[in-house]
Amino acid sequence: MTASGIPVMGHIGLQPQSVNSAGGYRVAGRDEAGIRKLNNDVLAIADAGAFSIVIEGTVNEVAESLTRAVAVPTIGIGASAACDGQILVSEDMLGLTNGHKAKFVKPFADLAPEIRTAMAQYAAEVRSRAFPAAAHIYLDKKDSQTAATPADVSAKN
Repeated sequence: MTASGIPVMGHIGLQPQSVNSAGGYRVAGRDEAGIRKLNNDVLAIADAGAFSIVIEGTVNEVAESLTRAVAVPTIGIGASAACDGQILVSEDMLGLTNGHKAKFVKPFADLAPEIRTAMAQYAAEVRSRAFPAAAHIYLDKKDSQTAATPADVSAKN
């Protein structure tokens, strides 16, 4: 893909999209075989021309070693502060997910209650036809007097 000019970002370690076939969520790099696989993977991905590599759910010291082994930037998610960058799933860090959270997730906010309140207010205003108001719609510049009103629309239903 990189030979065709398609930018590629690699992803090694824990891969949530494959947890069912992998037997669940498992930290990567806990044994020699796992470390060897990660090392082979990171080198192969870098050699293939990836512009960056995500290292996820990997033992700290292993992720640090993998970062040193390649010239491309590594981005850690539950890996190591030694990675070149960090990422979290925004829904996790903003407090929008329920249930089990990985050890590496730090919620920086609890926005779920505020979002529920905002969505309830939005739904109520749509139902009562308070939204959209005139300030939120585009009117015909030639003759704004002919624009349909919410009352006109509801009379048709």
